[in-house]
Parts: sequence; structure tokens; C-alpha cells
Amino acid sequence: MKKRFICASLLLAAWGAVQAPAQISLVNPIPQQVNLQSGDLLDAPKAWTLKADAARLNGFAVKALEQSGIATNNKAEFCLTLGVKGDKKVKKYAARIPAHAQGYYLEITPKGAVIAGADEAGLFYGVQTLLGSIAEGKMECATITDWPDVAFRGTVEGFYGTPWSHKARLSQIEFYGRNKMNVYIYGPKDDPYHRDHWREAYPEAEAKRIQELNEHSKQWGVNFYWAIHPGIDIKWTPEDRDALMAKLEKMYNLGIRSFAVFFDDIWGEGTKADKQAELLNYVDDNFIAKHKDVSPLIMCPTEYNRAWANDEKGYLRTLGTKMNKDVQIMWTGNTVVHCIDKESMEWINQRIDRKAYIWWNFPVSDFVRDHILLGPAYGNGLDIAEDLSGFVSNPMEHAEASKISLYGIADYCWNMKAYDEKRDWEKGLQAVLPGNTAALRTFALYNKDLGPNGHGFRREEGDELKPLTEKALAGDVKAVAELMQQCWALKMSADVLLGDKSNPELIRELRPWLLQAKNVAEYGNAVCLMNLIHRTDYADGVITFEGLYNQARSLQEQMYELENSDVRHALQPGIKVATKVLLPTANQLFTKAVDKYNQEKGTQLSNTADYNPYKLTSDVTQLALLPVTVRGNDVNVSPALEVINWQNGGSLLIECDRNITFAGMDFNLGVPDVAKHFKLELYADGQWKTVSLLHYSADDPVIHTGNELGGMSASKLRLTNVSGSEQKVYFKHFKFVKQ
Repeated sequence: MKKRFICASLLLAAWGAVQAPAQISLVNPIPQQVNLQSGDLLDAPKAWTLKADAARLNGFAVKALEQSGIATNNKAEFCLTLGVKGDKKVKKYAARIPAHAQGYYLEITPKGAVIAGADEAGLFYGVQTLLGSIAEGKMECATITDWPDVAFRGTVEGFYGTPWSHKARLSQIEFYGRNKMNVYIYGPKDDPYHRDHWREAYPEAEAKRIQELNEHSKQWGVNFYWAIHPGIDIKWTPEDRDALMAKLEKMYNLGIRSFAVFFDDIWGEGTKADKQAELLNYVDDNFIAKHKDVSPLIMCPTEYNRAWANDEKGYLRTLGTKMNKDVQIMWTGNTVVHCIDKESMEWINQRIDRKAYIWWNFPVSDFVRDHILLGPAYGNGLDIAEDLSGFVSNPMEHAEASKISLYGIADYCWNMKAYDEKRDWEKGLQAVLPGNTAALRTFALYNKDLGPNGHGFRREEGDELKPLTEKALAGDVKAVAELMQQCWALKMSADVLLGDKSNPELIRELRPWLLQAKNVAEYGNAVCLMNLIHRTDYADGVITFEGLYNQARSLQEQMYELENSDVRHALQPGIKVATKVLLPTANQLFTKAVDKYNQEKGTQLSNTADYNPYKLTSDVTQLALLPVTVRGNDVNVSPALEVINWQNGGSLLIECDRNITFAGMDFNLGVPDVAKHFKLELYADGQWKTVSLLHYSADDPVIHTGNELGGMSASKLRLTNVSGSEQKVYFKHFKFVKQ
């Protein structure tokens, strides 16, 4: 076999190279206006003399300088002058300060630099620009006039699943400060004191952690918003209104100065627009107005996207007309997961009579937990800055990996017209893993798309491979050999990253997908060789078609077994890598090679490429694409993260590749006393047999099966809504146990 298929030069080419950019282009976000004085690079100062008004020395902008590690020395030749508009030290630069909140003017010369901010936030951002530009030890002379397009920019920790750790949150806040994002909305769905037990005070230890997050945010120029979610069980009574006010006061006493109230993902009493407006007006008038040092209130509505909006009933228009105009209203776009454009902003702003506050559901992956999303942020309009009041991203539960996309989102919100998602993606990879950027880039190329999902939101992945894969599938031998080299590059990148010690938290998050990437790469390599083995220059007698076939079949099963192993993170249903182009191509090449071999040799080898013993189908749209996963003897269907509109007669069907013996089953639709509306059937001995359903108590939402299930053998199970009407339920868990 020729050694050329492991050509190192091609592998390195696939990894790409990171070039050292000019100094100002190290800065994120891209400044609005830059005037370079010359192309010469100077050595960055190792110390500087600091000049600022006394009132400025205790601000968070100066503290950011202290954290940089550059010494302040009154005898240093390089002089750094700081101030905000109105300060004596920057008086002569006042006319150059942009007339925008959070703006700044920065001037860098060989002898010193001046940063003059429109306010303290602008001064802080000017400091971050200076520090970013000298990060590689060099400096270039320039003047920069800069300000943000969007006033409020950042993230909402609003995903379902495992909340971020305290350490991860602290790291996120620092990342936001460095990249000029100024909002962190704390609203994890699985924090019980945010949602399910919203009336109750935080235990002391948890309260101290939130207090620390808030104080840390102040040091990094970030507004820490604490969100409460009362809609799940609120009663529109004075008692519940007072309970909400009491909880807000408790959080204010912890030091919180920014607040949000969520009414998303609920149904029933809590969804009434007039009641929501009445409550939030009361909060706005009696809490926000009372405390003069708090930010404007933010609310997330129940109809938070266009697909769910009922114009005839007028929910959004009721909020727009009845709710105080200084209350900000969040919006996810035309659907739950959607990019934002000019037309969609005009549509929502007309209805809520204010500029919407965008909650962008990317790179969140709580509805596709078997994927990790390492691609660029793109698809939003570059002309909507004037149409929105704020823009926050909902990231993944994998905080460190989310920074790749968040790097670009920070740039997009700051300077939309200059935004280049490809450039920012490359820079984001470098920022997250500077020591192994090339390997991370290769791995990330195969972890961009979400796969088929109920929201229909997809991302480009493997586009650069399509010309090659099309030729390979058409029988081009050279293309097959080149595709094999891409598989080797993926395997090498995964091996390199698994050994990386520079960012252990990132590697911990990526580990399940890194291990699966090795399986996918080895499978692709084996399949490519199966298509080349008939050529004399690839056949050396040691490697045979049958051997490669057995390896490929084994790897198919290994991919499935890894997906259902303890390598997964909590709540993770599987581990999908390269599912848009590379893996489907490998599967097609496998089938093609086996069919040709069977035809030539008269054998009957199986050409099935996708190994999975369980298949789920459903005519309930929101359930149709949920993955089935296995942990030991437990077979689970992943939860859905929204209200399920389960139509009358709609069913969920699970088919097994063989008869299994059932030991038990239970599922949670989030509603007490709902079992009577559903029928469970098992397919055994050629016919459907009904299994009884029950709740153990009147207020228990978990549905259990009757004793007749135990020991029953069947190949299919079906759950059907037989109530005669649509049922609004959740789909919190669904599990059966096999013997």
C-alpha cells in the first residue's frame, strides 16, 4: 500500500495556518473608525506613567489596567492618560469623544496613549482595546474612535439542562468584559429558585455565589441581570404579587441592580397578557422606580416568537399598549430558533410598540444535546442595529466551547456592518485555544451543524468537502484517496486535542465528541480503503476487503456503543460528529463498496451502514425528531423543551430491531391526572395489546404502567392521545426498562 495516503503535508494543509495579524486587528470587536499613523510596529511598553483625575483612579477601567500585569511607574517614559468626558486630564480631547454612550477615543503614539471615554464604560472599552492591541508585545500608532451599535450585548443563561458551574460563570464574565459585552442574564431553567420555587429565598451558600457573580460582573463592566420565572404556577393574587416583590427585594439586598421576569414555555393561567402587564407595571412602578440605581426591567413573553403569536387574540399588542414603555420585551424571531432580519424586527416592533430585545437561540444545544456547536455565528441582518434595544445569545451548557461563537456575536453587536463571521470564527478559535488552534479548527469543521431537529434550524458544515465527496461517490479514485486523507486529519486533530493541557475545561467539554471523531475518522478511512482495495497499488495482501468490511462494521457498532456509554455528559442522549457531509458520504461509500463486492464475489454481506436497534417515529411534530438513547437496561427518549401540542389521535411509536422483554416503564408529561387521556400499546405475538396507565397520586405528573407490562415481550410500543381533543403537555422524560 502506498504511503502517500498519509501525506503529512496534506494533513497540515487541512489544518490551515494562523497568521500573525497587524496589532489593531487583534482587537475584538472591530472598532468603528481606525486611522493608522504608520505601518511601523514598536515594542509595547512594559511600564507606563498613569495620568488621571483622582475620581477616576478607583474605577473598574483603571482596575482592568492593574490586572493586565503592566507596571505603573511614575518614571516610565510611556505615559497613559485616562479620563471620561468632563475630566480635566482629557479636556483637550473632549471634541474627539464620540457622542455615543459607551464610546471612547484612543490615541496611541510612540511616547504614550490617551483614552477618553464618553462614560466609565467607554473608558473601560478603550482600555480593553489598548490591551488587546498590545497582546503580542508589539504596538502600532493609531487613533481610534469607537462605540457600540447595540446598547446591551451579551448572553442569557437560559438553556435547559445542567447549569454552568460557578467557576464557568466567572470565566464567562471575564470573557464578556474583554470582548465588550455588557450583559449577563442569569436565568438557568434548572435553578429551582429561579423557576419552580421562585417564591423561596436562596439558601445562604447559593446567595453568596450569586452575590460574587454580581460583584465580579461590576469589575468587568458587565450588568448582571437576575431573572425570575413566576409564570409556571403564578396566581394573579396580591399574595403572589407580594411574594414576587419580596424576592426582588431580597436580590436587591444582595447587590443585584438589574432584573428580568420570564413568562416563557408555560401555558394556562400564567399566560394572560393583561395580567402580565398589570404585574410588571406594578413591579416597574413600585420596585424599579423606587430604586434609582437599577436598570430598566426586562421581560420574556409567553408568545416570544412569531410562529407562536396569535394576532387575533392580541397577546403581543396587549403587552405593547398596556405595559409601561420602559419595560424591555424579549423576542427570539420568526420561530423559537431563527435568525433575525429587518422585516421580522419591523413586524414585532409594531406590535409591542417598542424596540424588541433579541434573545437569539444560538449556539444553545439543549434541543440537540447529541451535537456540540463549534461553528461561526451568522445569518442575522447587518442592518438592524437601530431596530433593537438589546441582543443576547443563549449559549450551550458547555460554557468554554460556547466562547467560539460568542467571540463573533460580541463583534456583530458592536459593529454590524463590518462583521465577517469567517474572520471572527478563526479569531474565536485562536482566543479559546491559542496553543492548538489548528487542531481545534479541523475538529470544529465537523461540529457546526445541529442535525435534523424540531426547530428546523441548520448550519453549514462540510461545505468545503462537497466537491470532493461528490467526485468520490461518482467513483473518482483520486477523490476517494483525498477523502481518506481528510479522515486522517480529523483523527490526528482529535488525538492532539485529547492530549492538550492548556484548557482542560474545554477538553472536558469536548471529550465525548473527540472520542467519537476518532471512530468516525477511522470508519471513513476503512470505507475509503474498501473502495480502493481492488486497485493493485493499494492491495498488498495484508489488508483485505473482508478485513476492512469487518473493521467498518465494528466501528459502526462502536459509534453506537460510545453514544450510549458513560462518556456522555449528564442528559446527553448521544454523540454525533460530522453528520451533514462526511459521515453520510462514508455510509454511502460503504454501501456502494459492499454492493459491488457482493456482485463480484456472489456473497451476501450486509450493506446497512447506520446501526441503531431503536427507531422513533411520530406524527406529533415536536416529538418526531427526538433521539432514543440507552443507559444500561434503560431506554430513554430525550425530553422536549417546550409545550407539546399533542393532537387528538397523535402517537409516538418506538420500534425495536428484535423482541425485548419489558421490566418496567414510566414517563412524565408534566401534568397531573393526564394518564386517562393516553393509550399505551405493545406489539406482541402479531397484535397490539393495551397496557394500563396510572398516577401513583393525584398531584404526581409521572405516569406508570400496570403490572401486566412486567415480563411482556414485544417489538414495538405506541403511545396515543385518545382524549378526543388536543392535549397541552410537557415531555420531561420517557423511559422503559428491558430485562
